[in-house]
Amino acid sequence: MNNVIDVNRLVEKAIVARSNAYTPYSKFNVGCAVLLKNGEIVMGSNIENASFGLTNCAERSALFSAFSQGYRGDDIVALAVVGDTEQFISPCGACRQVIIELVNDNTQIILSNLKGDIKILDKHALLPFSFTSKDLE
Repeated sequence: MNNVIDVNRLVEKAIVARSNAYTPYSKFNVGCAVLLKNGEIVMGSNIENASFGLTNCAERSALFSAFSQGYRGDDIVALAVVGDTEQFISPCGACRQVIIELVNDNTQIILSNLKGDIKILDKHALLPFSFTSKDLE
C-alpha cells in the first residue's frame, strides 16, 4: 500500500463503525476505523455496560480487535475516530494511553465529527509527556 491515506474514506468507515455502538445509557455513539498497511480496515465502536467501568471505547475496541487478529503497531497506518461532537472528537485519557502503546510514531491519528471537522496529529501530540514502557526500565 502506498503512504497516501484517504482521510475521508477512513472517516466514513469510522462513521459506519459508530452505527454499531451499544450505548443504552449515554446515547453517545463513537466509531473508530484503523487502517492497516495491507489496506484492510478494522473497525470498533463503543460498547457500554450497566457497570460503567466495564464500558469499552471505540478506539480500544478497534485496536484490541486488530491486535487480536495478529496485527501490531507497525501494521497500523492511521486511526480515525468520529463522534457527534461540536468540534472534532477527542479520545479519553485511557484511549490516549492505549494509543501511545499500540501504534507507532508514524501513525496518523484522525479526529473528526459528523460535521466533517478534522484534526490530524501523531500520538505524541495526542498525549505529550506520556508514560511508556521506557519509564519501567
